Amino acid sequence: MTRCQVCFRHCDLKEGSIGFCGARIALEDRVTAANYGRITSLALDPIEKKPLRRFFPGTKILSVGSYGCNLRCPFCQNSEISWGDEAKLFAESADTLTPEQLVHIAKKYRTEGNIGIAFTYNEPLVGYEFVRDTARLSHVESLKNVLVTNGSADIAILQEIAPFIDAMNIDLKGFTETYYHDVLGGNIEMTKQFIEEAVKHCHVELTTLIVPGENDSKEEIRALSTWVSELRDADGNRIGPDIPLHISRFFPRFHMTDCAATPVSRVYELADIARENLNYVYTGNC
Repeated sequence: MTRCQVCFRHCDLKEGSIGFCGARIALEDRVTAANYGRITSLALDPIEKKPLRRFFPGTKILSVGSYGCNLRCPFCQNSEISWGDEAKLFAESADTLTPEQLVHIAKKYRTEGNIGIAFTYNEPLVGYEFVRDTARLSHVESLKNVLVTNGSADIAILQEIAPFIDAMNIDLKGFTETYYHDVLGGNIEMTKQFIEEAVKHCHVELTTLIVPGENDSKEEIRALSTWVSELRDADGNRIGPDIPLHISRFFPRFHMTDCAATPVSRVYELADIARENLNYVYTGNC
């Protein structure tokens, strides 16, 4: 058995077997990315779509996705490549690009306003090796690198890729262990530790999707924004109040179609509460 060290699950894998995320495989006494360079999605997006509002606004970025995820959000908007039966089909049919090929494509889109590469759509850190290798080459070509992640990864993984990442949007999906464990299949402490370390290395923005009846209380968003406001940079300076928080509206999808969309008024109300602690709070999907 070989243990994967990427996230809190620490899957023990037999030779040739795939981890919970559907993207990591045990081969020759080590666990590596079965999805290395396997591309399911490629699009030139506005940077604001990541979402990043305070990182090179008005520009575009080449967004790339693979397959696999270590969470099980029942409302996943990219379920066809993240988890479930469809994701397995995408895994089998995905095209393969080398880091060199992807950087070449990114460079070609400079004439259309592209500033770099965003690793997004599925959970990129279940295939962090491709992120690391591509981002390193991307920096050589003076391109920016963006990571859109659920933050469910070990600090050692973050530290390995951090020198090559310029900005992150990290999902802070809620602020209770019950919600993270019972609804998302995640670990809130790992996510919080990831965020605490990430803000020491690059520009970070956070996203919280408001799901009615799950994480939409005033008390929870107040506790979440208070925690964010206390975050500090590598020198110990308090930078939390200036970390952007995106509060987004939920729409029913995937395995959660029996829940109504979040009322717009609730999103605005919770955003106002977050603004008690944070200077930059944005509403999404409204």
